Amino acid sequence: MIEVSIISVDLAKQVFQFHAATARGEVVFRKKLSRKQLLAFMHSHAGCIVAMEDGAPAIVARSCG
Repeated sequence: MIEVSIISVDLAKQVFQFHAATARGEVVFRKKLSRKQLLAFMHSHAGCIVAMEDGAPAIVARSCG
């Protein structure tokens, strides 16, 4: 299984777009999840970097785990 190093999240009101990549920049997956699915998804990917975009030009990067 390919290890996810970073997950990019585009935040919205109802649906979140996720893009995951390895440390080498290879795309692992792209997903669209609802608010209800968000917490379980993030628990299953603990220990990676999460970069969030809130719709404005602001980007926040945080290490989770």
